[in-house]
Amino acid sequence: MVIIFTFAEAIERIVYHQLSANMNKGNISNLLRKLKLMHLTDRVRYYVQSFKNKQANKAFLNANPDIKLPPDYLMYESFQINYEKYLIGGKEVAKWIVHNLRKYNDSETVSILDWGCGPGRVVRHMPELLGGQSTVSGTDYNAKSISWCKENLDNVDFNLNTLEPSLPYPDGAFDFVYGISIFTHLSEDMHYKWAGELKRVLKKGGLLFVTTQGDNFKKIMSPTEINQYDKGQLVIRGNVIEGHRTYSAFHPDSFMRTLFKSDTVLDVIIQDVKDGKATPQDAWIVRKDN
Repeated sequence: MVIIFTFAEAIERIVYHQLSANMNKGNISNLLRKLKLMHLTDRVRYYVQSFKNKQANKAFLNANPDIKLPPDYLMYESFQINYEKYLIGGKEVAKWIVHNLRKYNDSETVSILDWGCGPGRVVRHMPELLGGQSTVSGTDYNAKSISWCKENLDNVDFNLNTLEPSLPYPDGAFDFVYGISIFTHLSEDMHYKWAGELKRVLKKGGLLFVTTQGDNFKKIMSPTEINQYDKGQLVIRGNVIEGHRTYSAFHPDSFMRTLFKSDTVLDVIIQDVKDGKATPQDAWIVRKDN
């Protein structure tokens, strides 16, 4: 493992530090994509992160021996390999979502769908937070994540979906649908297709809560991408498998308002960037009007 880490860290330093002398992060990312090295680089980063978090994760397991946690790579694909942040951070995100949705619907009994639930970081907390007779569902296109969730998480109905939008739920099945950093990994065509499918399974007056990479992310864009973004166009970093964590989309305000032009945008939550913290995504709360 030490040999793997040393090799992985060396590559990461070359890519993200030496190249950065002449290129910003956006240009580096696009170069790796053109060279078909993005998936390899991402795998290297997985090993680096795994090694760096090894001791902290071991301590967390010793203190919480009964906690069910997904395999490291499933956790990494949807978040990062930090057990405490997966569990405690996931609950904080769940509370944040519920708090904001409850501003517009405080019914005791609601139905909610986690679109792109991954290995359950957020949705595992929803039954406790919603309480009562509320129903909780989760859907994802990663078969291994859904399999793990079905075997280990209670009180949530899990479904395996495809990249193409085709959910097994009837029209108007849910009061709430949320997706945390899911549009961020889809093409423009898939934005419109999935927006339509998510609204299909929402009740009239139902609420959609999604996060996107907005203005906070201009700091990592290339000049060409910033120019495109400032024109109100969705910025896509592709040349990798769509839906994968390395496939990235950046969302100008005007693009999102066009995406939801037939509905009502109730709120756009834009969080401040804090030193030492991950760049926060914007959160859009949209009400289905028809």
